[in-house]
Amino acid sequence: MNNRQIFLNLIAQTSLSPLMLEIERGEGIYLYDATGKPYMDLISGISVSNVGHSHPHVVQAVQRQAARYMHTMVYGEYIMSPQLLLADALRKTLPQKLDNIYFVNSGSEAVEGAVKLAKRYTGRYEIISCFNAYHGSTQGALSLAGSGELKNAYRPLLPGVSHIRFNDVYELSKINEKTAAVIIEPVQGEAGLRVADKDYLLKLRARCDETGALLIFDEIQSGFGRTGTFWCFEQYDVLPDILVTAKAMGGGLPLGAFISSKKIMHCLTHHPALGHITTYGGNPVCCAASLAAFEVMMRENLLLRVAEKERSFRQYLNHPKIKEVRSKGLMIAVEFESFDILKRIIERCLEYGVITDWFLFCNNSMRIAPPLIITDEQIEQACGLIMKAVDES
Repeated sequence: MNNRQIFLNLIAQTSLSPLMLEIERGEGIYLYDATGKPYMDLISGISVSNVGHSHPHVVQAVQRQAARYMHTMVYGEYIMSPQLLLADALRKTLPQKLDNIYFVNSGSEAVEGAVKLAKRYTGRYEIISCFNAYHGSTQGALSLAGSGELKNAYRPLLPGVSHIRFNDVYELSKINEKTAAVIIEPVQGEAGLRVADKDYLLKLRARCDETGALLIFDEIQSGFGRTGTFWCFEQYDVLPDILVTAKAMGGGLPLGAFISSKKIMHCLTHHPALGHITTYGGNPVCCAASLAAFEVMMRENLLLRVAEKERSFRQYLNHPKIKEVRSKGLMIAVEFESFDILKRIIERCLEYGVITDWFLFCNNSMRIAPPLIITDEQIEQACGLIMKAVDES
């Protein structure tokens, strides 16, 4: 069998029509297939490769750490310098209130840990999330999703979950003394880039304080510089009680975290002990990659030009067939009339060597989330090819 046949026969499929690009290597904003054809990766593996593919500094950090030691023991038992160095670097980006980090493997696991933490700390079990939210695909995280279509086949799910409308201050009255936590994305990703209003988040914070509910910010997609500040919540002057992150955190390797105060996190240590357990969470090689990616972002001042690059995309993404462009930093949605039109555009973009995507709950909008290292020339070239694809759709 050739690789295509092995993929279809032996690799569990998640759709009836996978892209099946056979990737041989990645470098910068490019992925290269088995024929050597380059593809501009405008989605960064869904907001993962913020410093590009196979950045030399990240690769060297992985190689050095792999040569020292890899897995040693389940999370939280051994003292490992890659975890300590990464935690200290992250602490410097965070307010004093968020000073305790629990490393996990993925965004879904980070959400699971955050919800468990909120329920354990408050003694309550009801969780509120938003319609059209996406927080992961495990049973608990899927329960929080604001789309019935995605989860109806897996019911019954986690009890005590209800939903409110994003950016609707009148819905905040549903938060009450039975609510353990409200989990929200400052920028709703899979809803097609819906940006929270500052007044809404301020009133959400006040309502949580009034009722004793914890506020969880899901920055799995928006964190690590994607929106122009290291954390998106920095732009709102609103602090969460628990912060959830993953995706770009690992520099291309699997890593996530939920972050809170030492006071809140302490409840996982007793009654029962081992309140959350992970075998591979905080893997030293992944932490080394994360720290290296962090160093690249800081050394190359990648955050400083995110807003400028956002403006460039908005300037070049100009066509009568485009209904709307929504953005927050380098999280961008380009809306078209229908999914059928968008699908044809995406397919044509692939022919031209440009990788884009759509959103789970907004399938008439194109997802653009390139590596933060993308240059002005590459933005102009990529948008030119997208406009060519739009013309020919």
